[in-house]
Formats: sequence, C-alpha cells, structure tokens
Amino acid sequence: MATVELRFSALPEHVRTARLVAAAVARRAGVDEAVLDEVRLAVGEACSRAVGLHQIGGIDAPVKVALIEEEKQFSIEVGDEAPHTVPAERVSGGAAADADVEAEEDEMGLAVISGLVDDVEVTTGENGGLIRMTWPAAPPAVTVG
Repeated sequence: MATVELRFSALPEHVRTARLVAAAVARRAGVDEAVLDEVRLAVGEACSRAVGLHQIGGIDAPVKVALIEEEKQFSIEVGDEAPHTVPAERVSGGAAADADVEAEEDEMGLAVISGLVDDVEVTTGENGGLIRMTWPAAPPAVTVG
C-alpha cells in the first residue's frame, strides 16, 4: 500500500495544486481515465471545504490530504482541524443567520462530493473532520519490451 501525503496552508490558491497531485497519483494507481475529472472535482470540493472551515474558524493548521493506493482501490482522505458541532450548538445569539448560511454551504459541498463519488465517508468531531473518497483501481499493465 503506497501513500502520498500532502499538507498545505488553508489558502484557496493551494486547492488547485491538491487537485493536480490527486489526479496524477490516481492515474498512476490505475483509476480509469474517464473518472479522473470526477477525482479532480471531488478533491477540489473537499479541499475547498476544508480551507473554508479553517478560515472561518481562524485555524492556522494545514489542510491534510492522503492519497492511498491499495491493490484494487484508490482512496483520498481530506482532513481538517475545524471543530464540528451539531447544528443546535452552532446557532447562538445574533450569529444564527451566519451559522445557517455556513451550514447550508457545507451541506451543499458534501452533496456535490456525494454526487461525484460513489464511495464516500464523512466523519466529524470536536477535533476536526475527514472525508474519505474511494474509487476502483486496476494495477497498471506491465509492458515487456
């Protein structure tokens, strides 16, 4: 099992780099060419979400991306360190409208990812969240020359 790890400052301009690296590693892992656009888009959405959560929460920690190549599948994990709370805890005082907008944007981002990836798992907690996306992969063909 090969793993590539990427950490980047929570800035929107780094999301493009994460997308490019994810597509290159996915291609090498044997992910079907027809699916690479979905990989790029899903990683972009997950990384943009993590960047937004870090910026909103004032978190200086980097966004973490793990690209995991296994025998018959390829997975990407995008982690953030933003505390995730249940909606009732998010809403407090005059910040209720802002919290509702943030929650809606978060749900929209997750819906986009779910539409792009058949196998997606989202976990959240006080210490951050993780989106794990998995695609089937075939080992690259060996050429004898």
